[in-house]
Amino acid sequence: MAVTDFSYQADDHLKRASGEDVPQPSLRDRLVPPMPGNPMWGWLAPLAVMLFGAILRFSYLARPRDIVFDETYYAKGGWSLVNFWVERKALGTGENPIADNMLRKGQTDIWEKCTPATAAPCPDYVVHPPLGKWMIGLGEQLFGMTPYGWRFAAALFGTLSIFILARVARRMTRSTLLGCLAGLLLALDGLHFVLARTALLDIFLMFWVLAGFACLVVDRDQSRARLVTWYESGPASQEGPWLGWRPWRIAAGVCLGAACAVKWSGIWFLIAFAVMALLWDAGARRAVGLRRPYVGTFRRDLPTALGAMTLAPAITYTLSWTGWFASPLGYGRNWDQATSSGPFYFVFDSIRSWVSYQLQALSFHSGLKSTHPYQSEPWEWPLLLRPVAFFYESPKRTCGVENCSQAILGVGTPVIWFGALLALVGMIAWYVASRDWRAGAVLLTYAAGWLPWFYYAVMHNRTMFIFYMAPLIPFMVLALVLALGLIIGPATASQRRRTVGAAVAGGFALLALANFWWLHPVLSAEVIPYTDWDARMLFGKGWI
Repeated sequence: MAVTDFSYQADDHLKRASGEDVPQPSLRDRLVPPMPGNPMWGWLAPLAVMLFGAILRFSYLARPRDIVFDETYYAKGGWSLVNFWVERKALGTGENPIADNMLRKGQTDIWEKCTPATAAPCPDYVVHPPLGKWMIGLGEQLFGMTPYGWRFAAALFGTLSIFILARVARRMTRSTLLGCLAGLLLALDGLHFVLARTALLDIFLMFWVLAGFACLVVDRDQSRARLVTWYESGPASQEGPWLGWRPWRIAAGVCLGAACAVKWSGIWFLIAFAVMALLWDAGARRAVGLRRPYVGTFRRDLPTALGAMTLAPAITYTLSWTGWFASPLGYGRNWDQATSSGPFYFVFDSIRSWVSYQLQALSFHSGLKSTHPYQSEPWEWPLLLRPVAFFYESPKRTCGVENCSQAILGVGTPVIWFGALLALVGMIAWYVASRDWRAGAVLLTYAAGWLPWFYYAVMHNRTMFIFYMAPLIPFMVLALVLALGLIIGPATASQRRRTVGAAVAGGFALLALANFWWLHPVLSAEVIPYTDWDARMLFGKGWI
């Protein structure tokens, strides 16, 4: 599991500058560096890290046995979807949460009735697409309408994201050790941990964005290998060949369409990744020496890319609304009542009603300005200035002293987040110096997931929260791991450098572990003395 030559380009650049002779790798090794070590360890080691993350996330998953923050919306939405195929309105809203109180007592018939004759529940106006709630409903169908049931899917997909990140980091660095370090750091991030134990949508958005990125990284390797094979044995060409249908790119489009079907903010990642994938194609064609790489990308790669990154996401997004199309009970389902009949009446009526619903939801998101005590601005998120208190109670004499606290604080692990800030600055310098694709991918993804929120903050004064950063947490970890890989150096680096670098990486992992362990009681609703809770509010009032 040794660290391999993933940073050879930067080191070779320095060696050439000093006049040293540097052996040239083959074209295949340059475009598709070999994977490290035993393939079995490439699977078993990430699985072990995932198991560690699973133990953290599934332990005491039903604690607290109450409705946490916005679970009041999404747990009910998931339960409604698996029972009615559409969202239905629950009893009581705002200051009168009748349905919440019923759920606390184990009662599940929580729906407001619009037509007493048929006892049909009222349609509910919801502003997020249904896929994330379908995923929550999967756990509720398996384990019942209980805290464990509505949090199960979040814990499951949060755990799977640890494995995916470990594998994709291994592929990007050609190091099993660095891949496992990436998975470990994701497992130890506080915000990822909280969201993976709460029935909110953001952990599912993060999962599908990361899965889409991972598919594109695999596609990058496979398409470059095919390009090298053509170059070594194919006919001469200035543009290069068509590289096939590229199923991993189609899979990426499906995953990114699923991200949009959880939350519309997935669209920014879809756009960014589509551009990034085409730039990777052009870079590969240029790397093999084709004279017209961009023309080749436009003519050979763009047509199939359009299908993979536009058609596949659109179909995936639309299919997520299958329940709404199949049932007459959804909100706005019969908005367009056509005056004429015919064989296509149902299709046009359904599509027009659906489009009207999408426009209503878009208007809601653009105009969301209600104040919230835990809202924050995008420029505050990387500095962890205003976390979200998902849950807080003051149980008496249950922790051995008079005043106790039970809390869930939605906040990242500071060691990881502040280290990631430094690493992102390092990625900028690395990209400027070497144009390395890994640094560019991390920076582009971070920009796609962070910068659009500035527009909504400045132009719309929109209500926003720190957990909107959830899709970026894996890429912050990737920045950290890439930076640590550069510090360790390639296999050809001096033993002293690699020893010092390994000590730095190991020390950072230990700091992250200690920081997470310190915060764990206020991330997991453990009942602790009030003084212990107060000591963990690291930034004072901003964290309270």
